Amino acid sequence: MGGARKRAHVAVTARKISIRKYLGTGQRKLKPAMLGLRACGGTAPASVPALVRARLALRASSTAYDAATVAAACSASSSLEKLAAERKGLAKVVLKKGKTQIFGDGSPMVYSGAVDRIIGRPPPKSGDIVLVADGTEKSIGWGLYNSVSMFCVRLMQLEEEARRDPTCALNMERLLKARISSAVDLRRSLGLPSANTNAYRLINSEGDRLSGLIVDIFADVAVIASSAAWVEKYREEIQFLVSKVNGINHIKWRPSADILKEEGLDISEQNEYASSRSTVKVMENGIVYIVSLEGQKTGFYADQRENRHFVSLLSKDQRVLDIFCYSGGFALHAAKGGADNVIGIDSSGSALDLANENIILNELNPGRISFVKGDATAFMKGAISKNELWDLVILDPPKLAPQKKVLQSASGMYRSLNALAMQVVKPGGLLMTCSCSGAMTQSGMFLKTIQGAASMAGKKVTILRQAGAACDHPIDPAYPEGQYLSNYLLRVA
Repeated sequence: MGGARKRAHVAVTARKISIRKYLGTGQRKLKPAMLGLRACGGTAPASVPALVRARLALRASSTAYDAATVAAACSASSSLEKLAAERKGLAKVVLKKGKTQIFGDGSPMVYSGAVDRIIGRPPPKSGDIVLVADGTEKSIGWGLYNSVSMFCVRLMQLEEEARRDPTCALNMERLLKARISSAVDLRRSLGLPSANTNAYRLINSEGDRLSGLIVDIFADVAVIASSAAWVEKYREEIQFLVSKVNGINHIKWRPSADILKEEGLDISEQNEYASSRSTVKVMENGIVYIVSLEGQKTGFYADQRENRHFVSLLSKDQRVLDIFCYSGGFALHAAKGGADNVIGIDSSGSALDLANENIILNELNPGRISFVKGDATAFMKGAISKNELWDLVILDPPKLAPQKKVLQSASGMYRSLNALAMQVVKPGGLLMTCSCSGAMTQSGMFLKTIQGAASMAGKKVTILRQAGAACDHPIDPAYPEGQYLSNYLLRVA
């Protein structure tokens, strides 16, 4: 035996006793580990048990250590597989070959078409925690299973995350607490709520890593929108945690019945554990609104907050038209910004009732701002026939393309609406046009639709500003489908 090799052998042999004492490992189990370490020049192979590998790594590096250091290293080496072994009946969803990388990059959705097989008896039920594994059955993370939905598993934690933070591994209650706390901290760092704004989004589904859960805060009311079966399963835990957010006195639970039906749940709109209040008074950018808790979506579109503020900066001494105004979001900001005259148009009488209340609440001159009930297309055609023009027009229609399959027909509707809107903007004036259809935004078709509308209207447009949802609507770059709102400010000539 050569001198260097002999010295290495002696050093490794001298360590056997202390390692065996710590790990409680018998000589027969330890010897292969020693041989593996020696063969690899001091690095234990993957075949060596994780606990042994962690200890050998610490020894081989000659790093000073104590019991706490070793315990931390061993804890970090533990895997979801080991945790899962302690839980009876935990199923494993095995992915098809070549379908793993996207999840390693952080995508939270496992589509049913990516699943090769499910290991476990009895098979998992919707809402159950499951392991997700690659084709070799090696765990890559864990999530919540659904046997009916196109989203077979909503991933909650990857393997590496579970190693870094084992306290939440395979524990939905702890993970909910951690994620909701993180969401609260993020909004505080963004200055929400503030003295001028108490209407904001607290949890934005995938953007806050709680896919299928949305929470909007309106003053002291939290409106919780559920669009996933797992959210309904953990309803009590979610309500309890949200109720502990500072300033929240009432909770309104709003399940999305149509989406939940696709998740395998036949559920009606429920109002349990909710305030009997039907409205709440909120403030946004210093402007007061009455919000209907029975209104569209969660009752108020907080995603346009920053875009509404921008409109207020453009409105001084201008004639402003707000098309699809709902309860007056853009119109009120324009009036507060010093617009000479503002008109809002919407087909919903109940929304316009709120808009007119908002005029009074904000002590605005009713001679300078008014709301009209009617069809947007008919109103614009009438204005064109009378050659009525505005300095600034806002076009914010409802979602016209809820699904990709209707994208082509929806793009035609968007094109027609934008062509009409461009014709009621005075030459050199501004058009702020919006789409809240994720399919339009993600496909890039909205900008093409705007170009087509300009050609149809015989106009030339220039893009001055491009925006999306407010900063309290975070987007996970691994799930770009969460980006739904497009907002363009155009100069029309």
